Amino acid sequence: MRNNDKDMEAQTGATNPQMVYSWKAPLRAYKKRSNGILRFYLALSLLLSLIVFFFGDKVLLIPILTLLFLFYVLTITPPPEVENIITTFGIETAGISLRWEFLSHFFYSSKFHFTVLTLVSHAPYYYHAYLIIPDEETKKKITEILSKHLMYVEKPQRNFTDKLVDWLSNLIPDDEEESSPSSAQIHSPSSLSPQKAVTI
Repeated sequence: MRNNDKDMEAQTGATNPQMVYSWKAPLRAYKKRSNGILRFYLALSLLLSLIVFFFGDKVLLIPILTLLFLFYVLTITPPPEVENIITTFGIETAGISLRWEFLSHFFYSSKFHFTVLTLVSHAPYYYHAYLIIPDEETKKKITEILSKHLMYVEKPQRNFTDKLVDWLSNLIPDDEEESSPSSAQIHSPSSLSPQKAVTI
């Protein structure tokens, strides 16, 4: 009997006792694109630079070129895979801990064929955290757990920033390159990290 207890302790000793659920997914939604996107960014940066150079303050060239370079890097660089953990105190993702009292509500959206979980903080800041959900089974489990702590918003209100981001995303030319992996390629339920659920 004592040996069985030791075996169970050895199996669960490395597990965080406060962990409720965990899953692995890319850090952000991503779609692989061809080298033609480079020509688009170069053309856009040249156009904006010429407009600012002749009609505006030349100092604005620095932030414009910086933002365009950032967009380019995020477009061509695949995101790393991170582990997201729901604990009894909140959510941990990419080295950041979000406590329940800091968060207000959550909702889901879709981007590049990925399901994106958005966590929103309380007013007046309304910080947003974005987590990728690999499959429907994981989404169902996460919704069940988060609903005990946060308000679920089925149809969130979109502010000016959200609409601006979507508008800028639509400007990026689409191509026939390999799209982002399907949820089955990212993680099947059998290949996910050990997941634990407890009653809170």
